[in-house]
Amino acid sequence: MLPVKPALRCSVSEWNNNNLQLWAEAQQQRQVSGEIRQECRSLRNETHSKTVWDEKETSRRLTERVWDVSRWRDLLQSCAQKVDEEMDALTLSKELTEQALAATATPLEVSTECLMLREGRRGYELVADPVEEQLQKEVELIERVQRTLQQHIDEAFQQLCILQEARHQLTADLQNKTEALDIDKSCLTLTIASPHISLKTNPTRIPSGSSTPQEWVQLSSHNVVQAEEAMRSSQQMREDMSLSRAQLQNELEAESRATEFALRKRSHHEEQARDELQWQIRNTEAEIAEMESDIQELDADLQAKTAPLKLAHTRLENRTRRPGGDLCRDEVQHSLVAEVEQLEATVLALQQKLSKAQHSLQNLRLHHDQMLQDLSRKQEALSLEQRSLSTRTRLTSGSNPVRVVAPAVPLMNSCGRSNLQLLADWDLEQSFPVHKRSRGILPAPPLPRKVAGKRRVEGWGQEVSRSLLNFRSRSSLCEKPGFNQSEVYWWKRQQ
Repeated sequence: MLPVKPALRCSVSEWNNNNLQLWAEAQQQRQVSGEIRQECRSLRNETHSKTVWDEKETSRRLTERVWDVSRWRDLLQSCAQKVDEEMDALTLSKELTEQALAATATPLEVSTECLMLREGRRGYELVADPVEEQLQKEVELIERVQRTLQQHIDEAFQQLCILQEARHQLTADLQNKTEALDIDKSCLTLTIASPHISLKTNPTRIPSGSSTPQEWVQLSSHNVVQAEEAMRSSQQMREDMSLSRAQLQNELEAESRATEFALRKRSHHEEQARDELQWQIRNTEAEIAEMESDIQELDADLQAKTAPLKLAHTRLENRTRRPGGDLCRDEVQHSLVAEVEQLEATVLALQQKLSKAQHSLQNLRLHHDQMLQDLSRKQEALSLEQRSLSTRTRLTSGSNPVRVVAPAVPLMNSCGRSNLQLLADWDLEQSFPVHKRSRGILPAPPLPRKVAGKRRVEGWGQEVSRSLLNFRSRSSLCEKPGFNQSEVYWWKRQQ
């Protein structure tokens, strides 16, 4: 008999119960496992759908973000381009203003030189005339123009700095937008099959310097608004600069025309005064020659009266030696005495007249010397006026890049009479029609009656008025076609 293994033996019922328990546990575990499998399948389906949906939603939002960034990038590019164009336009306007400022150097130099030239006048020729007033006004105007233009240039430079700063902000924002757009586009192209995807450490962290969408929009909007405000200010500044340049140029042209007219008019008046003085000198020289001839004749006549006086004296002296009763005061004696008295009175009258004639001759010579000195001063003054006119031709040479000074105008210009205050009245229009004045018959408008009257009061007199007609008739003025005697009479009446 085999030995029995020592162990706890169970009964058949226990064995059956154990099997039933195992079967029941297996069924329960299978049920739990089935439920878990169903839950896993449901979770897998749900998570797959969620993952796909989240990926699609993220891609959609990323696409919208790319569109937003692209829109702002395009807006920033357009704004930056407009800023560049405005900077170019403002720079051009600033350069034009600088050229206009540089162009005022020559007019200022010319006006100052004319003032310095006219300081060389001497004596009574150093007159505070309208030419000096106009030249001083021209210098003051040019200096004011220079200050105004320089102020515009400084303001334009400051505005360019503002535009440059706005351009810098736009460029920086545009660069950030471009980089962000590239990053978002690269993220949009990534898929689960991309080879360069991997797990990252703490990818959900918030980077320092992050902003909210509202702050992001506000930043770009602020840059655009600042740039647009700078461009509007720049456009207004360019308009102001252009208008100011035009107004200042018109003022300079008007003042230049006024100065040119006053200078030509003064030169013409000095020529008239010089010609009149030369005529007076010639008449005075003729009078001196006649006076010297008369003095010689007076002296000869005085010498001629000496012999008759000697004869009468000798006869009277000889008759005093008659003897005795023949020493009679007869008619011969009375006749000789009367003859002597008459001759002595004649000699005395001739001597007095000779003395007066010599004194008058001395005065004529002294005044002749004064007129020669005054003629020399007038010649110098006229030469200075001609040099001033020649100097002002530099204003019309066309060498300046921007014309700021008007060309010279003719003396008989009928335009702008109220502005230039031409000395013309109704008699000029009635006596000399426009078609005659346009041919240059008159070298200058006539003096007003009150000026001519002042000249007569100052000692010119009626003799000067009569001599003017003779002088004008001998001048080249009367040799021009269309100048008749009635016009000569009118000219004499005006003078």
